Amino acid sequence: MAHLVEQIAYAGDAPWHGLGSALSPKQPLEIWQREAGMNWQIQESPVHFKADASGHLGTIHSFPEQKVLYRSDTKAPLSVVSNRYQVVQPREVLEFYRDLTEFSGYELETAGVLKGGRKFWALARTGQATTLRGNDQVNGYLLLATSCDGTLATIATPTTVRVVCSNTLSISLSGANHTIKVPHSTRFDPQTIKKQLGIAVSRWDEFMYRMRALAERKVQTKEVIGFFMDVLCDTGAHDPIPNVLPNKRAMEKVQNLYEGEGRGSDMESARGTAWGLLNAVTEYVDHERRARSSEYRMDSAWFGQGAVIKQKALNAALQLVA
Repeated sequence: MAHLVEQIAYAGDAPWHGLGSALSPKQPLEIWQREAGMNWQIQESPVHFKADASGHLGTIHSFPEQKVLYRSDTKAPLSVVSNRYQVVQPREVLEFYRDLTEFSGYELETAGVLKGGRKFWALARTGQATTLRGNDQVNGYLLLATSCDGTLATIATPTTVRVVCSNTLSISLSGANHTIKVPHSTRFDPQTIKKQLGIAVSRWDEFMYRMRALAERKVQTKEVIGFFMDVLCDTGAHDPIPNVLPNKRAMEKVQNLYEGEGRGSDMESARGTAWGLLNAVTEYVDHERRARSSEYRMDSAWFGQGAVIKQKALNAALQLVA
């Protein structure tokens, strides 16, 4: 099976997805670019096609409304997009963090390439951190990711990582995700994004205030079942669990994670609380959910169905303290 991951580099402890090769801390961006497999460019060419195969090669025609994107190093094709498609280069994702790491206390922790170059990202620690009951530490991060095949806009997402289990969660409040999205029909402007992020990142204290409330909120058995049924099965506590194996497996797994199998589930902040419910789901998505490989699980947890499940769990948990 072809791997989704082309190359990943990380500094410090191994990242939650368990993938990549280690770098010493505080490396320059040029080293990150090489070690994360981002030292190439996306190039483009007009679309050509063959018709009227009367000769040896037929007649070559062009289709000016579309262009082929391909890698400068391997010449491997990446996608066919419209001529209006605005490309974001791998180096631009890393360059986004240059002033943040040099002047604002951010520190790159992981960066890499997925799907042969069709997606790439970088993740930096912001320096923000909070400790919940029982020494349960949560750190703040900023994820910047993009694609060149139309599957993902360029996104900047304030993210939390729970240290004890490396569970990841996008910061959002009142049902609103603070991810900033730049469609590929629009030019990527890093400074504009950073201005918008200033508002989103400033929500850290408010978000962690809500997380502390989750850690204080004790839950009853009925609420536990209802929470997992709502998040994983789209049903209520009194409804039967759908007789579909993936749903039953998921329910059993998250309940076991919540009841003691999960990393950090026995901490004061999580044991019998709404915070414990939320982390049972995030650990399931990040570490346990069935996937073809760790690479597929990571892609889903950040950008796909796994991210949707985690957002649904966060919304449901916040309802418990509303």
